[in-house]
Amino acid sequence: MIGRRAGRRATAPAGPPRPPELRPPVPGRTEERSARQTAPVPDSLDAELATLTDGEPVPDGPSSLPAAAVAEGRPQPALDLLIWDAPNIDMTLSTVIGARPTAASRPRFDAIAAWFVDGAGDPTAPGAPEVEACVFANIPPQPGTLQRWVEALRGFGYSVFARPKSQPDDDIDQDMLDHIAVRAHSHRLRRLVVFSGDGRNFAEPLEQMVREGTHVVVVAFSEVAGYAISSELLEFIDIEDVPGAFVEPLDRVRLDALPPDGAWLRPTRSLRDFVSSFNARRDR
Repeated sequence: MIGRRAGRRATAPAGPPRPPELRPPVPGRTEERSARQTAPVPDSLDAELATLTDGEPVPDGPSSLPAAAVAEGRPQPALDLLIWDAPNIDMTLSTVIGARPTAASRPRFDAIAAWFVDGAGDPTAPGAPEVEACVFANIPPQPGTLQRWVEALRGFGYSVFARPKSQPDDDIDQDMLDHIAVRAHSHRLRRLVVFSGDGRNFAEPLEQMVREGTHVVVVAFSEVAGYAISSELLEFIDIEDVPGAFVEPLDRVRLDALPPDGAWLRPTRSLRDFVSSFNARRDR
């Protein structure tokens, strides 16, 4: 079973790999606009499951979604799925380099797409899996250059799930879990690659998927992904080990790859600046 936190039921991208001729029409969109979308987005997880079940019962409880439900008489195609937790990766990148990321220090989605697709094997081989990559992002009230970023991702072949961020605690974790549940219901998830260091929300459901037969790979920064490194079920890959993921090496020293003679780890903040802010908090 895929564990889901109690609370709201989020929308989930329907996305490829359903063939276009099998997708329900999306009301209110012109033909030209629909053609530009990589995938229609249903109103809710319930609506998406309704298009997949075709009369078979759907579990009622929010935590009882099947991880590999097999529709009677309908073979499930194999799928390799990539899920990218954009807020988490961006935040943890800032943490490990001790600075705001620049264009040179941000991951390259084109190289990551190539690595992921290569891992799916020969697409002409019998039983080759379909591939799907999804980026989940919170969009602030002033999106700035995010429009160009989203369009670039779509051009690389990624589906993008964008949720407005109106409150500091708004997140997209449930959206990601919902979409994984949808795909686990419609396909046989052969490989699930999750780019996130968020063990609080993902450790338990991802380990359960491994128990049910899915190869789960967590890709994040080793400094902040202890849940995956220590797990006996999950495979962990440091994001900097993905070939071509960064234009140049990040300014970090990984504790899992220290040089034999050791290394100095420079402070990410001035000692005086820290003490000044510490004293200010203490004197309140």
